[in-house]
Order: sequence, then structure tokens, then C-alpha cells
Amino acid sequence: MDEKENDSGDITFDIFNEETLALFLKKIDFSKQGGLIPAIAQDYFSKEILMLAFMNEEALRKSVESGYAHYFSRSRNKLWKKGETSGNVQEIKDIFFDCDNDSILLKVIQKGPACHTGHKTCFYSKVNNSLAKIYKSAGGVIDEKREYDKFYSLKLIFDLIKSRKDSDPDKSYVAKLLQAGPEKIGKKLQEESLELILSATPKNKEKNGIIYEAADLMFFYMVFLVFAGVDFSLIIDELKRREGISGIDEKNLR
Repeated sequence: MDEKENDSGDITFDIFNEETLALFLKKIDFSKQGGLIPAIAQDYFSKEILMLAFMNEEALRKSVESGYAHYFSRSRNKLWKKGETSGNVQEIKDIFFDCDNDSILLKVIQKGPACHTGHKTCFYSKVNNSLAKIYKSAGGVIDEKREYDKFYSLKLIFDLIKSRKDSDPDKSYVAKLLQAGPEKIGKKLQEESLELILSATPKNKEKNGIIYEAADLMFFYMVFLVFAGVDFSLIIDELKRREGISGIDEKNLR
């Protein structure tokens, strides 16, 4: 079947052709807001909410067909592709619709910032209120400071390194490395690889040392990717491609 319901009641559409695409579009209720539905874009890797826009049926169709997010501008009264002028396109990895079939969630790989202001996300303004998270210190003293666990990922670190590319090399070590070129970056990769290996020898084996050297190596590895112009998402895609394939078989297929 084109529309499937699993044991938990979830519905999945397998869109293979125009007929199944039409079934999916028919499922979505565009009637409540004059032919529009809200569409939320979420970063595929960090899960950060990037923006909220609107789609009409044509925008949703083009998004499904092209694999890139298209929206409907209420102010300009026209269809538009995200990033069509800025280059900051949204490559769609997953599409979800809500329980009322009247809103869409896109999980996307965002190229560049999502917001026209240059911010990574349109939701960069925050309201501070008196709702505080309560923490107890080791001594039992209540700390009412508002604290949050910051999401961290290799993709976020990669984006931060990339953002330093045009910085002043006298003030940014990353910019200095990138300007030095592949020989300097390659030398650092060699040094850090050796230091990581040595940190795991029986004589020096210490968990904290291994963690420290592994972090250094991963940092310089991502600096090299930025220099080479290879986005980190492509590395993730390649690793995902290899899922379920024997390492020996995968190597023979190259």
C-alpha cells in the first residue's frame, strides 16, 4: 500500500510517483488558513528549530519533488525556494505532518544561515523570565541560577570552524591554519595522530590523555575539511551509505 499504518498507529507515505504524491497532498488539510499550512524547518543534525514559514499545495509539491524546501510568501503572494538568491538552501531529509494533517515539519540540512539576518536560526531572540531550574551543589546548597545544557555536536563544531575562515589570522588560530594551507594542516594531523596512538600505549595509557588527544585530532580533521571545501554533512552521508555493508565488501566496491 502507498499509505501504511504501523502497530503504533503512525502513518507513513511511500511516494514513488505522481499518483502516490497526489494521495499525500490530498491527506494534508489546506482549508483552515485559506490554502496555507505552517511549515517548521528543523536542523537534521542538531534538532534546532530554524524557522517557521507557510506552504500552499504547490510549495509542498515542489518540496517533495525537488528535495529542497519551497514556501509561499504571504507578503509577496508568491512561491519561493528557500535560498534561491542567498544560496542558503534547505535539503530535505524527512517530512512529517501532524495529527490534524494541517502542519508540516521538515528535517533539513541547512546550507549557511537559515535567517535572512544572518543568524543560524530565525529564533535568536529570547524572553527571560523567573522560571528557574533548581540545582543542588555537592554541599546541598540550592543554586537558583538559570542554567541550560548546551547542545554539542561535531556538526556544530564544524560550522564554528567554518565561520572563522575569513577571520583575522592574528586573532584566530583557525584562520591562521586555513591560510597556511594543506601542508601545515596535514602536519598537525600527522602530529595529533601520533600523539593519540602514543597516548594509548601500555606505558602512557590514561583515559583522560586519550580523550584530550582524540579531541585534538578531530579538531584538525575538521579544519582540513573546511580547507578542502567538504561539508561535514557529506561525511555523515557517506558513513550512512556504508551501514549494513561489510568493510571488506565496501572497500572492494570502490
